[in-house]
Amino acid sequence: MAQLIYLADDDQSLLDVFVAFLEGAGYEVCAFPTGDALVEEFGRREPDLIVLDVMMPGTDGLTICKNLRDVSDVPIIILTAKDSEMDYMRGLALGSDDYLAKPFSPSMLVMRIKALLRRVDMGRKVAPATRELRFGDIALAPDAHEASVRGEAIDLTMTEFALLTCLMGGAGKPVSRDRLLSEVWGIDVAVETRVTDETARRVRQKLKAAGSAVSIKAVWGFGYKLDDSSAKTREEGR
Repeated sequence: MAQLIYLADDDQSLLDVFVAFLEGAGYEVCAFPTGDALVEEFGRREPDLIVLDVMMPGTDGLTICKNLRDVSDVPIIILTAKDSEMDYMRGLALGSDDYLAKPFSPSMLVMRIKALLRRVDMGRKVAPATRELRFGDIALAPDAHEASVRGEAIDLTMTEFALLTCLMGGAGKPVSRDRLLSEVWGIDVAVETRVTDETARRVRQKLKAAGSAVSIKAVWGFGYKLDDSSAKTREEGR
């Protein structure tokens, strides 16, 4: 069965082009002129992925993104105006998984969608040996998409979960931005490093809010690593 994509944009000419390319790539596509129309249909049938323009009549795309993220972890791609840095930063902060700044080629949209859906599919096919990852007081169950700090669940978006999984796989060693871009977003450096930085910042805040002794440290000029302050305390107490 073809995967279902919901696409909302008030530019009908763009919608027609995007729909043609996505259907040509084998997806089932439902296009909407507003985010409100998309949300109404979402209540009846949840798609595999959503593409949202920021500026639309009625409720704006960023608000739609936030409202959807409150009830679902469906992958969301935000479409922003060219050079509108605040829009894509807000979109990421509200839980979107990726963004594209207009103008962009329809083939780029198809590539980003394929990368996100491939990551979802990979998450469902996690080998039994990696069904639980632990670092410090954090536990991850990738097959169930569950994360916890000292047994208490924390809410992570799909992208946040994938980034933390990649960092935990490094077992406290630095993980490069290029590797994170490749393993989390799946398309090498086609995603700007600012997306990685913003996602790492969000996960860092959620771990702190949960009272975790583990933090995400930036490794200047390279990437990120996990740091367990409780391990240092134990070492110093010996």
